[in-house]
Amino acid sequence: MLANPQRFIILFAALQAFASLSIDITLPAMPTMAADLLASETSVQSSISIFSLGLFLGMMLYGPLSDKYGRRPLMLGGIGLYILSTLACVFADSVTNLVFWRFMQAFGGAAAAVLSRAIVRDVFAPIEVARVLSLMQLVSMIAVMVAPLCGAYLLSLGSWRWIFVFLSVFAIITAALVVLKVPETHIEGARVDSLRATFKTYLVIYTDRKALGYVMAMAMCFSGMFAYITVSPFVFIEFYGLSTYEFSLIFGVNTFGVLLLSMLNAQWVRAKGSQYMLRIGASVCLLSGALLLTCLVIENHFWLLIVGLFLLVSCVALMGANSIASLMNMYPQNSGAAAGLAVANQFGVGAAVAMLASAIYDGTSFALALVIGVCGLATYGAFGLTQLSKHSTGS
Repeated sequence: MLANPQRFIILFAALQAFASLSIDITLPAMPTMAADLLASETSVQSSISIFSLGLFLGMMLYGPLSDKYGRRPLMLGGIGLYILSTLACVFADSVTNLVFWRFMQAFGGAAAAVLSRAIVRDVFAPIEVARVLSLMQLVSMIAVMVAPLCGAYLLSLGSWRWIFVFLSVFAIITAALVVLKVPETHIEGARVDSLRATFKTYLVIYTDRKALGYVMAMAMCFSGMFAYITVSPFVFIEFYGLSTYEFSLIFGVNTFGVLLLSMLNAQWVRAKGSQYMLRIGASVCLLSGALLLTCLVIENHFWLLIVGLFLLVSCVALMGANSIASLMNMYPQNSGAAAGLAVANQFGVGAAVAMLASAIYDGTSFALALVIGVCGLATYGAFGLTQLSKHSTGS
């Protein structure tokens, strides 16, 4: 068992950040990548959706397997695949190769993203899980906040390929720390007896309306952010004519909102409870959805769009930490499967929503406002499921 786990929150945050960092750092380079690979903007945008698909499949697999075989070997194997795939992205000579290796990169990185959360459930008391997840989100968001700026700087060195060199080095250092510092946290006596039993947890969760509410509240808020990530570089850089640094500044302000709500959640959740914090987050998402949909019917809505995006993106950590903590506490014996399903679902739904936003993108802000606005309303509706139903017995 991990001694004094508080000391490892930064490492857990780095592991959790694998997925978001791998996406956010590439955002300023997407138009350049399209030009360099002689590809359309849509095909480069699709690399984010394909990346999300890889995360979805990997997380659905790693979570249940870790309930049976332990966290450490699966995490190290996944990070190893991530490193090899990221190095392959450095040498990609076509958008097809890039998209393939991005898929493999995501499939490997999924292990770090989901199992870091399962380890938290292993080593912390249930009442502490939401607070620790918020602290992890706070630390990882600091890295994510500077990721577009880092990406823009690496791009200024001459090539988008340097971004993948940086990600490779980050993964190698993180893997070394896991090897040296993190033992197996899922002890033999706590493991499930069969893979069939742990995969069955997925069906139990999907048929439990309260659990499904947590899963979908987390997923819909994240999906709004994912649509923002996918389409916003083209909306702000090409439609509004902002520079890559101006776009990175907007992205950084939105990430600051995530940091702020993460800090508030970490301070308040122990006293107020996860349900109270989820209610706040869902209400803010409802307001965000209303503002963004208003953008569809008025002119000169740039600042209204900025405010609406800020409100929804800021809630991602709050909705995620409290939803997944509540879900894992409902299924303590299958916390790996519960975490895998929740995080996989958010990336799977996020990929579908991002593809929709990309498909209806018309060179204006229409797709951005419409899709994210609907996600804000859907987040509030999903939270309602957690209030209208009682938890059925499951394990």
